[in-house]
Amino acid sequence: MKPLAGTTVVAIEQAVAAPLCTARLVDGGARVIKVERAGGDFARGYDRAALGDSSYFAWTNHGKESVELNIKDPGDAALLHRILAGADVMVQNLSPGALERAGFGSDQLRELHPQLITCDISGYGESPTVADKKAYDLLVQAESGIVGISGGPGELGRIGVSLCDIGTGVTAYGAILEALIARSISGSGSGVRVSLFDVAAEWMTVPYAQHVHGDGGPTRVGLRHPTIAPYGAFETADGTLTLISIQNEREWHRLCDDVLGQPALATDTRFVSNPDRVANRTELEAALGAIIATMSRETFQHRLNTGSIAFGTVSSLDDLVAHPALRHRSIVSTRGSAVELPAHPVRWSAERAGTAGSVPMLGEHTSAIRAEFSN
Repeated sequence: MKPLAGTTVVAIEQAVAAPLCTARLVDGGARVIKVERAGGDFARGYDRAALGDSSYFAWTNHGKESVELNIKDPGDAALLHRILAGADVMVQNLSPGALERAGFGSDQLRELHPQLITCDISGYGESPTVADKKAYDLLVQAESGIVGISGGPGELGRIGVSLCDIGTGVTAYGAILEALIARSISGSGSGVRVSLFDVAAEWMTVPYAQHVHGDGGPTRVGLRHPTIAPYGAFETADGTLTLISIQNEREWHRLCDDVLGQPALATDTRFVSNPDRVANRTELEAALGAIIATMSRETFQHRLNTGSIAFGTVSSLDDLVAHPALRHRSIVSTRGSAVELPAHPVRWSAERAGTAGSVPMLGEHTSAIRAEFSN
């Protein structure tokens, strides 16, 4: 039995952050009832890459039940209240104030249903100056400063996945689990709030601290680490890039001696410590690059592996698909096709029963849920 079996979650959600949060609850064994308005969650239309379904939607909504409701309609509102009366968790990420105006604000719901845990996901939290500001992943990447320190010296760069959405969904999931534990002790539900900006800003702690309390935050350095060297990408003779990471002086000496065959580099006064190597990064990378460029990728990576130096290939999507560490799980699309996706990242010591589930069609479970929660 999965750990959240018997837990019922009502998800009034759209896009990525809240759906990913509730998808994690599905994976834990919870029943998730996804409430969609007419037309459905707009993430259904992001693309058609998952054998006809949106890749975003398939990833974050398989295994849920979809009920199509108009919560401004008295009959549908009454039905939603009946569903919530027996629920354990309510998750929502609609526009600020939308549920309050419809009579489903989190504080209102917990007064009616003291056992209920509510989770409100927003863009910028409750500060009056920004509470109504629209927030999507790239916008929050930009506002939080993540974009400002990403990319290369000459160009700003978006992180290539929906980093703020994903981080917020996982953070909200953890908060809900804490609230479930707290309820098991106190018997009472609670309200948690998570914003994309808060998550992104907390992830910016190190650059923030360096900027406010240190000698200045990092600048855009491309495929390099701003405060460790050598920690970056080097091109081998076949034109491919390999990232290497040196974390201490023992590794630096092994890199010079065993991998590059240049022990004198290890004691060069410009490179004897990490602060020295960072201060002289241009000269350091030129010296290393000239040697590495004479080797094939296979030779270079074999020497790195033998010397116990951390490295990674700068992979393409083709490389990811063929990567020996990649695990899969199969979900069923709305058209009945099996869609292979990367597996859930948590592996339990004992096999957990159950499948990943199917992607629900819009309103697929409306009739059944109306019947289940009828007067």
